[in-house]
Amino acid sequence: MMPKFLCRALVFVILAAVSAAVSAAGHDAEKVVVMFGDSLTAGYGLPATDSVPARLEEELRAMGVAAKVVNAGVSGDTTTGGRARLEWVLAGAADGRPDLVILELGANDALRGLDPKVTRDNLDAMLRHLASRNIPVLLSGMYAPPNMGAEYGDAFNRIYPELAEEHSVAFDPFFLEGVAARPELNQADGMHPNAEGAALVAKRLAPVVADLLREGAPR
Repeated sequence: MMPKFLCRALVFVILAAVSAAVSAAGHDAEKVVVMFGDSLTAGYGLPATDSVPARLEEELRAMGVAAKVVNAGVSGDTTTGGRARLEWVLAGAADGRPDLVILELGANDALRGLDPKVTRDNLDAMLRHLASRNIPVLLSGMYAPPNMGAEYGDAFNRIYPELAEEHSVAFDPFFLEGVAARPELNQADGMHPNAEGAALVAKRLAPVVADLLREGAPR
């Protein structure tokens, strides 16, 4: 787990990035997307330019969507950690607000075998907080590892679709769709996408995000 002082330093870096993105968007009509997640968002093991947020921004611009995608990922983060830092990150948008938040958290909860009720409660709280600020959300789902057993998997895997329906937010069923369990698309640990895998995640998400930015995500 990341030391608390390093985690807090990362939060302030992210906060500054959100603030800068919102400020810049105010001048050139760019949309601001905040990817709020764990190592899968942060780009663990990759150059910053190969992270999913960086590649997503490239994909959106290639589609003619002027958008800045802020990487608000912290490696090792759980939903509990995310819940604790969400307001800090959003504070960077004090003079505006993100046009969309992509919420990608929960993988570390499952890997650690945390109670699915805790995961659900944390995600629910974050979705409620974002709704209270009228910030549109794309909730990106995760599946529990098979070795956690059927009972745990059933409880965990229900969290994302149920919360998406309860909160009426846009839903991406599985962040690693098409990449998970494919060695050629992952790093040596078998869990984190390599550059090619991250590019595929971004390419898959781009049309969804573009539609939400153009047409307006559910609020």
